[in-house]
Amino acid sequence: MAQQTAGEQIRLTASDGHTFDAYLARPAETPKAGVIICQEVFGVNDHIREVVDSYARDGYLALAPSLFDRVERGVELDYGPDGLDRGRAIRGQIDWDDIAMDVQAAVDHLRAELGADAKVGAVGFAWGGAVAWLAACRLPVNAAVSYYSGQIFELNDEEPQCPMLLHFGEEDPIVDFDQIEAIRAEHPNVVDHIYPAGHGFNNDHTEDYDEDSATLARSRTVAFFMDNM
Repeated sequence: MAQQTAGEQIRLTASDGHTFDAYLARPAETPKAGVIICQEVFGVNDHIREVVDSYARDGYLALAPSLFDRVERGVELDYGPDGLDRGRAIRGQIDWDDIAMDVQAAVDHLRAELGADAKVGAVGFAWGGAVAWLAACRLPVNAAVSYYSGQIFELNDEEPQCPMLLHFGEEDPIVDFDQIEAIRAEHPNVVDHIYPAGHGFNNDHTEDYDEDSATLARSRTVAFFMDNM
């Protein structure tokens, strides 16, 4: 597996002039494509940077935009109740249109480096999974993947315009299975997988981490990107 160069902080500018930080990691060899990593409500923290680095190791130009910068810069929260409450409060101050502008700026940056016709995907976790869904519905991305996001239901009336893959945990206390069924009914072409795990099963910084489910979901995600990008 190719090793990536060290990640770096960069600055992006959205179409409304808002400037914000992003964490970028490059593979050692020519990138296969670009991937945007969409954060949880805990910000672009060590876990998200590690996910970015891992996609760079897999050969992608990987980028995590700091989507909370519109409210507060440099947000990196712990995984306790206080961090969760603060993250949700920040999330509630940002609307989907602003998020779409910021993710579009990330898409533009990747294509500026890779070429105008380069393939770009998005993968997000929890709230970031809904951001990935939003990107699939509104932005020129080629594939998108969402992990355990209940917020997708807020956007269920929007249709992904590219291949979309969803991962859910059957023991997730946050994502209602009725919501999953509603998404399935409204979007029969969207593929989903259910794992014997809870919410946040991909996050190895928390007690919710489930190695078997995370490994399987990652292999499916990489295969999905390879098929569609």
